[in-house]
Amino acid sequence: MVHELLAPGPQEGYDLDATDESLPRLQEWLKNHGDICRVPSESRPGDGLVIHDADDIRHVLLTNRANYVKGVGLERVRLLLGNGLIVSEGEFWSRQRRMTQPAFQGQVIRSFTALIQRSNQDLLERWSGHASRGETINLTRDLSEVTLNVVLRALFSTDFDRLVDADGASPFDLLTRETRRDLPFAAKFRGLTHWVRAMIDARRAEQRIEMDILSTLMEARDRDTGEAMPERALLDEIMTLIVAGHETTASALNWTWYLLSQNLEVEERLHQAIGGAVSAKACSEEPLEEDPYVEQVLLEALRMYPPVWLFSRRAVGDDELSGYHVAAGTDIFICPYLLHRHPAHWDRPEMFDPSRFAPAAVEARHRFAFLPFSAGPRYCIGASFAMTEMRTHLSLLARQFRLIHVGTERPKPEFQINLRTQQDLLMRVAAR
Repeated sequence: MVHELLAPGPQEGYDLDATDESLPRLQEWLKNHGDICRVPSESRPGDGLVIHDADDIRHVLLTNRANYVKGVGLERVRLLLGNGLIVSEGEFWSRQRRMTQPAFQGQVIRSFTALIQRSNQDLLERWSGHASRGETINLTRDLSEVTLNVVLRALFSTDFDRLVDADGASPFDLLTRETRRDLPFAAKFRGLTHWVRAMIDARRAEQRIEMDILSTLMEARDRDTGEAMPERALLDEIMTLIVAGHETTASALNWTWYLLSQNLEVEERLHQAIGGAVSAKACSEEPLEEDPYVEQVLLEALRMYPPVWLFSRRAVGDDELSGYHVAAGTDIFICPYLLHRHPAHWDRPEMFDPSRFAPAAVEARHRFAFLPFSAGPRYCIGASFAMTEMRTHLSLLARQFRLIHVGTERPKPEFQINLRTQQDLLMRVAAR
């Protein structure tokens, strides 16, 4: 009998998941066992395999991607979002991805620039008032509100305005009021499909097409059958886009402003790169000139605090990674949070240094050492939209303000489905 070589790892069993308890285990295993670690499962059919080697990650996500499907840890996400792109698999996923892709092409994203600027102009005006009165802002809440407003208006355009006018408020504000992502929240959130279905029905009855994402998805047709997206699938994709397009962007900007407040040399260089304040008309109507350093700052924040800090795949058939056997059914875990701090790719990884994303530095680094939006065919469909929104936000607001962290304690990350701060960040707004 041939004995396949198994990767080293702990003796005790553990079921990895995106929880605060998992990170210390991952750190310990990386220290004790290196870039590939086999973790016996307590209750799952197959063992877990944690990989940190960039070549192994490329193999799983790209080179031999046909052998790997979505892994564990998606049960909570499925309860919240249904069978949208984040959790779906196989031919259904491929079909949905093809039909959704046109909504995120470059020309479409550019058409939302004015909307993004107007939403952030409203925030700028509020912050100006706080600055003049010397008041503290709840940065986390403000960013949650502005990013949610952007995604809802990009999705629903005039129908969102009608909903707010008719109801007096947006029912989707639930996402900013409640921070827990548990079963009761999932039930409330799924209840919001009532409003989405009403918008869909109204557009069909009126034969009305809007310049927004909802109409793009409603008009999409399968290239093989010519059929439209089934209503349940359409609803699931819309609900997925609301959450994914709001929470991850808000979290990334939240960490970005905090990191700038703690690294004054970087903040000063950013201010030099983007210049001073611009007129209100320019803020809301004219495209802002964006210096490359703005994106470098954002990418460095995503390196240190990637919103999706842990994800998994499952091996369909046997394989090999780093010379070790991978049995069919093995759960493969990839931790961008630790990968983005790996000394093989990052010098002084705890230092906030946007120059890591200067073109020459990016060219010299392994492509699969940086995974803020995953990689391969499952690369986040909304990545370009998110980066456009974040660049616009930072280019506009940092022209006008500095944010000063209130308090002396460093915010603690919450290692759950998304990597957020455990507590809201409070900031004092100072005009530049």
